[in-house]
Amino acid sequence: MSPDGPAIAVVIVTHESAREIARTLAALDPQLRADDELIVVDSASRDDTPAIARAASGRATVLAEDENVGFARGCHVGADATSAPLLLFLNPDARPEAGAVEHLRRIADSHPGWGAWQALVTMSEGREINTSGGVVHFTGLGWAGRCGEPVDAAPAEPVEVGFASGAAFTVRRDAWRSSGGFAAEYFMYGEDLDLSLRLRLAGWGVGVEPRARVEHAYAFTKGDYKWFLLERNRWWTLLGTYPTPLLALLAPALIASELALLVIAAGGGWLGEKLRADASVLRSLRPIRARRAEIQGNGTIGADAFAAALGHALDSPFLGRLGRWRLLRAAMGLYWRAVRAAVAQRAV
Repeated sequence: MSPDGPAIAVVIVTHESAREIARTLAALDPQLRADDELIVVDSASRDDTPAIARAASGRATVLAEDENVGFARGCHVGADATSAPLLLFLNPDARPEAGAVEHLRRIADSHPGWGAWQALVTMSEGREINTSGGVVHFTGLGWAGRCGEPVDAAPAEPVEVGFASGAAFTVRRDAWRSSGGFAAEYFMYGEDLDLSLRLRLAGWGVGVEPRARVEHAYAFTKGDYKWFLLERNRWWTLLGTYPTPLLALLAPALIASELALLVIAAGGGWLGEKLRADASVLRSLRPIRARRAEIQGNGTIGADAFAAALGHALDSPFLGRLGRWRLLRAAMGLYWRAVRAAVAQRAV
């Protein structure tokens, strides 16, 4: 291992990314050491992404898949083709600023208890935060922390976060292997939250290194199918990662939030995708139970410690007026304090 930190294998999963990949590789290449690795996994692009990637970086190995395998499975393809102690999963439209890779590398030594961490992901030419670390609500909803705020609002030093963003996600290879990595069946969306919670359940910390900055061409709206994946994957994560005492105490709130989300989905025009997601979860209950047994069997912390990574505030900019309802915010806070007190009492 180098005295400046371990080697990094950078994995970029592309799908019709011809407009972005050359700029990302141009920003990344000068930051890599001789012992680092760079893999581009192209997921059946119909444009010239593979050729552009090969031309943009002489050190990139481009693996072209015959079908669209999705982000999560594509990350596994890239990870399996590398051997460095650290893995950095980088979006094709996420350009690392100078020094970003070194900052992400050094955290491995300075924070040995962290299993995964992210860069500070910015947008608007670096003026605004895209995510300073993901926020996880106790209902399983997750969103980009401090999204839209000026970069000066980001923490100055590394801190733990609810989950690390898949846009610039660094993970120790041993933690990746022992946890199983991103859940390939998620296809895309929510796999970063899911893996972060599984790592935390196994005793690892998850954080952000704000001195490492990555500029992301971010857009939340990507069609109704995104809502199907978000909701299906949210329930898969809830039912897989939440310890049994916590899941039982949250059952009333989860039922109430499900009814509320059905109303919100109807108003937002994505009720069909929401119902499809719920039906998919119900059809998957047997594999969900098997997955849960494995995840909980690998857990090393109790429900109280796990709950510390979750929150009750509905301050996501994507929830609109819902997050500003004072009565709802107050009720959520009271309920969550009661749940935390109950799981803490069980831990005594």
